[in-house]
Amino acid sequence: MQIAVAEHLLRGRSVEEKFEQARALGFDGVEVQAVDLTERVPVLAEAVVATGVPVAAVHMGQQDGWIAPELAEREAAIGVLRQAMADAVDLNAGHVIFVPHFGRTRMPDLTPYRAPVELEAEMTIWLLRTASDLAYALGIELDMLPVNHYESSFLNRIEHAVQLRRKIKEHAHIKIAANLYHLAMEEGDGLAVLRDHLSHIGYVQLAEQNGRLPGQGMIDYAALAQALRGYDGWATCTCHHRDPTDLAASLQYLREHGIAQ
Repeated sequence: MQIAVAEHLLRGRSVEEKFEQARALGFDGVEVQAVDLTERVPVLAEAVVATGVPVAAVHMGQQDGWIAPELAEREAAIGVLRQAMADAVDLNAGHVIFVPHFGRTRMPDLTPYRAPVELEAEMTIWLLRTASDLAYALGIELDMLPVNHYESSFLNRIEHAVQLRRKIKEHAHIKIAANLYHLAMEEGDGLAVLRDHLSHIGYVQLAEQNGRLPGQGMIDYAALAQALRGYDGWATCTCHHRDPTDLAASLQYLREHGIAQ
């Protein structure tokens, strides 16, 4: 398993200095945000060459609109996603991570024909089928990320994402990103969920149940290492608090508990 770090946690006056910090700390890669990414591609590519630290993934962040009721909004959002996928190829990053929907449902209630959540599911399946062809052509993986119910009324649990993936015949270029912070909030036994659905997991984000860095909460990372046995993809060290502390200690904690080498 390779361990990356979210770019926003790194310190430096330039992108290259941030990537250099990642290298010095011992991280294998950096996860970057899709916002303004196209303009940043040349600078990021230079940082990769200068430091030898690759871009692990492109994260769509708070981008939304893929399953909006309005056609124009959906088309614009899909255009943004396609550009991020192209940027990922330019950076030799193998993953693009996205949350299908933020906030409350915007779909109409067409019961008994379709409830709002059923319409959202149908729209997401349509999106995944549309995006899978491009992901295949570009040779990258698109990973849908379930988030907690405070952030989204749709797709909160791994098993829900698995059901959607099965609707597209478990396409090899469409998988699921698992974030431990959201997993801890939504799943009764998050580690069992990971273990049971490991074949569907394409990317992992490491954070504590309190949103802090690994090692600063209550998640059993030794048990996590067992649950992830057989997973050989990326795991990004991330943090949902604005003031992260001591990345070096967090990475050492992951090594001590069998997550990182």
